[in-house]
Amino acid sequence: MKAITVYCASSTNLAVEFADTARRVGELIADRGIDLVYGGGGIGLMGEVARSLHARGGRVTGIITKHLLDQEQGWDGCDELRVVETMRERKRLLVELGDAFLVLPGGLGTYEEFFETLVGRQLREHAKPIGIVNDAGYFDPLVAMIEHGIEHRFIKPAVKELFTVDPDPSVVIDWLLDAPPVEIDPQRFLPMGRIPEPPDEPPDETPDEPGA
Repeated sequence: MKAITVYCASSTNLAVEFADTARRVGELIADRGIDLVYGGGGIGLMGEVARSLHARGGRVTGIITKHLLDQEQGWDGCDELRVVETMRERKRLLVELGDAFLVLPGGLGTYEEFFETLVGRQLREHAKPIGIVNDAGYFDPLVAMIEHGIEHRFIKPAVKELFTVDPDPSVVIDWLLDAPPVEIDPQRFLPMGRIPEPPDEPPDETPDEPGA
């Protein structure tokens, strides 16, 4: 595995324990010789992960939009900082450049990135593993919501095979490095039981030319 994409908060108004875990994540990734791909910010948990990994000798690639560059104080310590026009482009590169995904506590943007990545895995748009660091039980409501969806048959239980959740970042990272391959069987993974096929081409109903 060459690179892990990390999704996490840019907020600075957080309990110190979250920052401690983010710094440990950066160190653990660097110690395993893996590069970091992340949202390019220099503040919040984003900045903690990036700085700690870089200080440990790891390589950092940041992806950030022009609009967020100043607000998130794009970190100039990145080995590569890509500035893009849209969030759609930012998220596309975050998915493409990482070989696995690690989710730390965050807000709406982090939730959006997690679910978009999970749905992409469910739909076979990629085959990369996803790990959640449930620091201080932060993601307990998220896990409960997924279980709630399974209970009411909006989500197939097999979806839980596509990600792991643990409070210990070392456990999550090790799982990402050795995640078992999962073949997406639409009957097991999709609520409707299959991936819709593109419609057949309509028959050519052009009337014959006179005298043909």
